[in-house]
Amino acid sequence: MTPPFPKPQSSYDYDLDTELAAIRAHRREREIPPRASGRFLIATWNVANFGLQQRREKDLRLLAEMMGWFDLVTVQEVANDLSQLYTVCELIRGPRELLISDAAGNDERAVFIFDPRKVERRELVGRLSVPPSDYEDVRLPGVTQEFAGFDRSPYLAAFRVDDLTVLFASVHLIFGSDDDPRDIARRALETYALARWADLQRNRTWTYTKDIVALGDFNMPELSEDDPIYRALTSRGLKIPDHTTIVGGSSLGGHMHYDQVAVFPGYEPEGYGVFDFDTVVFRDLWADNRETTFRGYVRYYVSDHRLLWAEFAT
Repeated sequence: MTPPFPKPQSSYDYDLDTELAAIRAHRREREIPPRASGRFLIATWNVANFGLQQRREKDLRLLAEMMGWFDLVTVQEVANDLSQLYTVCELIRGPRELLISDAAGNDERAVFIFDPRKVERRELVGRLSVPPSDYEDVRLPGVTQEFAGFDRSPYLAAFRVDDLTVLFASVHLIFGSDDDPRDIARRALETYALARWADLQRNRTWTYTKDIVALGDFNMPELSEDDPIYRALTSRGLKIPDHTTIVGGSSLGGHMHYDQVAVFPGYEPEGYGVFDFDTVVFRDLWADNRETTFRGYVRYYVSDHRLLWAEFAT
């Protein structure tokens, strides 16, 4: 995998109960609802180098607190060392089951964490694959570069809650560089390949389910028609729902909109948003040094991405 972020050298420590209280209060402010019958509450989170960075038990308790609010969470950027993942599941109140992908590009895995008392895992599980014979159909206006497959193929899994069966595609699309046109073109082609697959899937007569949700880290800088990744994602009918609360993007500080939950019209969630935990944790450290110590501490012990959530009626 990509080398982990540098471990902070500062001696800063925090009181776990204080941080948990701040996160729980902020959850109410951001209107993340409690889990309830008749509702399917999900989240997606890129947890930086999960399994590589030396998170302590109290750091894992912060992760478990936030992941435990949901019926299902998909996690990206999981390393081969799964011990931290297992610990987080043990720390979440109530039983949790896991689906774990094989390792793909950058030696990363994708994971689904779900509550089996409410969420039923269905038969369809696997990697999204585009046959080489279809590569020539993955094209975008103005892009001469050819699609060459996914670096990290989206991880597919179907789940049922009540009468609703959803096929999730958990993604972590290639990044490369925002300054290299070939990297941007490759990312846009991967995005279009996902959007095309989702559109074809929902329009097939014998499709497994027409309720498809593509979610995760699209490495999309902007929610704008000017952004090639956004255009590729929405070119075949997928859309980004309106946020329940407007707090910016999913990067620390909210400047970038890397992570998204994309759905088709008619299947919009009843609530959707970014949970900006970085605006409430470690407040005394923020007061001391906002750009260096604070940022380095948060991205190492928690993550450099914010969590996204969505709630669907079942």
